[in-house]
Amino acid sequence: MEPSIFLDVLASLQRLFVGYVPAAVLGSFVGYLIGINDTIYQAFRRIFQIPHSFPPIALLPITLTAFRENEPAAIIIVFLGTLWTIIINTAIGMRHFRRQENNFRVAIFHTFHALKVGIWVAWFTVIATEMLIGPKGLGFLAWDGYKSGNANNVLEAILYIGIIGFSLDQLLDVTGNILSQMVSDGKK
Repeated sequence: MEPSIFLDVLASLQRLFVGYVPAAVLGSFVGYLIGINDTIYQAFRRIFQIPHSFPPIALLPITLTAFRENEPAAIIIVFLGTLWTIIINTAIGMRHFRRQENNFRVAIFHTFHALKVGIWVAWFTVIATEMLIGPKGLGFLAWDGYKSGNANNVLEAILYIGIIGFSLDQLLDVTGNILSQMVSDGKK
């Protein structure tokens, strides 16, 4: 890996994890609280669909205006897009957990499903944001390569984007499978 693309990979991963990790923690917690109680679930499920219906990248002009700097604006976009996705998917998962007599394997499966959907939303948002605001990252490298007619940069960036996305998905998948095998199903 060339030093310049290595810096783009690091920039993209930094944006991803700084936005994704807090959203994953908070989203899982809020989704759990909403999903375990029927009344709260019925009250909040539609409310949380409202912010979830906005594509995260559409909020970029608002965050750029509010923060006046590209980096915080990009991270907030990743956080917000991921947060609603994880809240909703975790709440749905907790509903399945309750319906299946508190089966912990079901809870783990759905929690990791929510985390996987969240990581894809976050990764997509990072790449799209970098294409719009640059000046570093794999999204910027792909877009800049397109604008300058450098097909090699475009292909190289897309290759790294795919490898990283696939690796993150598989990491969450394997971790979820290992954890679900370690716990009992919770049924008595």
